[in-house]
Amino acid sequence: MVARVQTVAFQGIEAVSVDVQVMVAPGKMGMQIVGLPDKAVAESRERVQAALHASGLSMPTKKVTVNLAPADLPKEGSHYDLPIALGLMAAIGAIPADALSRYVVLGELSLDGTIAAVAGALPAAIGADARGMGLICPAASGPEAAWAGEDCEIIAPRSLIAIANHFKGTQVLSRPQPQLRTTAGDLPDLSDIKGQETAKRALEVAAAGGHNMLMIGPPGSGKSMLAQRLPSILPPLAPKELLEVSMISSVAGILADGQLTDRRPFRAPHHSASMAALVGGGLRVRPGEISLAHRGILFLDELPEFAPAVLDSLRQPLESGECVIARANSRVTYPGRVQLIAAMNPCRCGMAGEPGHRCARGPRCQSEYQARISGPFLDRLDIRLEVPALSAADLIAPGKAETSAAVAARVARARQFQQSRFAELGLENVTTNAQCPTGMIETMVRIDQAGGALLQDASEKMRLSARAYHRVLKVARTLADLEQSETVSRIHLAEAISYRIRSDSMAEAI
Repeated sequence: MVARVQTVAFQGIEAVSVDVQVMVAPGKMGMQIVGLPDKAVAESRERVQAALHASGLSMPTKKVTVNLAPADLPKEGSHYDLPIALGLMAAIGAIPADALSRYVVLGELSLDGTIAAVAGALPAAIGADARGMGLICPAASGPEAAWAGEDCEIIAPRSLIAIANHFKGTQVLSRPQPQLRTTAGDLPDLSDIKGQETAKRALEVAAAGGHNMLMIGPPGSGKSMLAQRLPSILPPLAPKELLEVSMISSVAGILADGQLTDRRPFRAPHHSASMAALVGGGLRVRPGEISLAHRGILFLDELPEFAPAVLDSLRQPLESGECVIARANSRVTYPGRVQLIAAMNPCRCGMAGEPGHRCARGPRCQSEYQARISGPFLDRLDIRLEVPALSAADLIAPGKAETSAAVAARVARARQFQQSRFAELGLENVTTNAQCPTGMIETMVRIDQAGGALLQDASEKMRLSARAYHRVLKVARTLADLEQSETVSRIHLAEAISYRIRSDSMAEAI
């Protein structure tokens, strides 16, 4: 007899259907798994046998063959344990043979018969719902899978015995409820930062338009503090964005207790991160930091300390909003639309340009340090500004600065202004000025004669590339949106240009 159970294999965040075929036939007692299984799948044999024994069932005294079809698709992970066990139980009559035909199954078995949580329950549930099927998953993954929709039938047992009783009708399992992790007001607040009004203004502009940003300043000037407070002024994830972000987190196995959150991701990898860690990859292809920060913030502190090749690997994802990981035997695409925030010291000793400081190595210290960052990478950063060291007067000044809540309200209004405009233009997938297509931004930013003369003069003196030119227009459009202005004036262009002056001096050093 051959029992069939549906499960999935993951290619990126897409759940690909896999047919688990279990046959019990005369022959030497044992179990063999075929269909390009990796080590984790091959070891399912021992876990399944132990779990069945702990549940009061014994392996048939016959030859058991498990085929994972299609046979030419590599199978990775421990989530094949439960479909193999249920297929075997159906083959020996422990559960009705037709009970599993309407479900996609995934889960990892413990030796005592309990079912452990696995990665990928949410994309598996969404894929099952698209095919008109239900999902059987671990109880710990049930709240996550329930977000696939109320019409999708979800069964989330804690053990093999529980699911057997469910199909026999002796202990019917209720549908798990979707859970959203509450975002308590524990984010760092902008009011904690004294001084740095120019940097705070630039941070607000970056948040309003989703612009990439680079901060350059000596140690202790507050660059990291500013970046860490950016999430407190960003709007929460929209429902569609929430599902996108959660599917990536689900595949990566980092959803806490199966609960989703509407807080935008904030990822801050160490500068020793490899290329695979940042953009994704590895022996078993997994999403990298840029994908885990999708629809959120990727913060790169000590930017020149990253390997130059690692930084340059971000150039394509920053433009396209996705990471394409191509290998000899696979090609996987992960979403990666992030807001890049970077921070760096002006030189290796960190004090170049500061009053009263003289570097022993002279200008070479600054030029060699900044040369680790390529010009094409810098060209993709919309806002670049100096963050000077704080004076004693700034630190002891009484009173508190403007709170994150006040800035967040302005950012939310500006983003709503942008979304309404893009909706009228038919660009439903574009939500911020940073994502606006190049041809469309020139339509939205109508420059008068004075603004055109200013922009032309700045482009010639600063040697702006075509990309930099359009990014200046996008930042100027965001500045106008913060003021709820339909037109972009010369003042907006002047401020947008001022955020690239430092990049020009960096280019000369390079």
